[in-house]
Amino acid sequence: MSDKNDRPALTDGAPLHVRLSDTDRRILDVLGVPGRTWFSPRFHGLEKLPTEGPVLLVGNHTLAGGLDAPMLAHEILRRTGRLARGLAENVLIDVPGLRDALQRFGIVRGNRHNCTTLLRQGEIVAVFPGGGREAMSGKQRKYVLDWRGRTGFARMAIETGAPIVPMAMIGGDDVYDVVFDGAHPAMRPVRNLVEALGLRASLTPPLIRGLGPTLLPKPERFYFSLGDPIDTSAWAEASDPEEAASELRDVVRKALEEELKFLLSQRDQDRGRSLFGRAMQALERV
Repeated sequence: MSDKNDRPALTDGAPLHVRLSDTDRRILDVLGVPGRTWFSPRFHGLEKLPTEGPVLLVGNHTLAGGLDAPMLAHEILRRTGRLARGLAENVLIDVPGLRDALQRFGIVRGNRHNCTTLLRQGEIVAVFPGGGREAMSGKQRKYVLDWRGRTGFARMAIETGAPIVPMAMIGGDDVYDVVFDGAHPAMRPVRNLVEALGLRASLTPPLIRGLGPTLLPKPERFYFSLGDPIDTSAWAEASDPEEAASELRDVVRKALEEELKFLLSQRDQDRGRSLFGRAMQALERV
């Protein structure tokens, strides 16, 4: 439930602070049941999240970003009571009914003003520097960070003094098979539609297939890990802000890549990675 006394500091009339009611929490719990059952997620490092003050969660963007990121945000809420604020694409916020639903649970339009305002208010904000470019990178580049020219998140963290926590997610690139990448000639009609909506052609979604010939995601386990917080104060007094942001970006990218490697090793050793494997493990315990 939104605090109606908030001053209108965010765009689109979004509430500055969001206080979830018991009903809101029950709704999130119920909505989370299918995903937790189907993907059987594992979480690492959530105890590293600061218990108060601003935090910028910086993660990798997977093909199934609409499935894995909400699952991690829900787990953070359950364990810590802190609500991670998400930044949504303009195309989502521009839909009136959907905008209201997203804002109810703390999600706002993804822009610099909203992000820095929330951080200055001591909120947790989740960002994905690779954005759609990373998510749509194709089947040959799973879990590869694509942060070329992306220093905005680092500048905002330096300006607000917010620590950065690397946020690694594995599984979202495994639940769908890419039939055709967005750049494939067969996807030209979709690219034309994407450009008609005012988006870049590089954000054209691929043609995907899930379980069998369906769009039901395959029941691959999801893995999540938060890294050690990175204190951004060391870059605050730099004489060249852009150079400082680039340096911090590279530090964060290296830390996130280490978390991704850790999760990939966990996945490779996990007999319960697939639904079949989890079923076999359950039978062995009988």
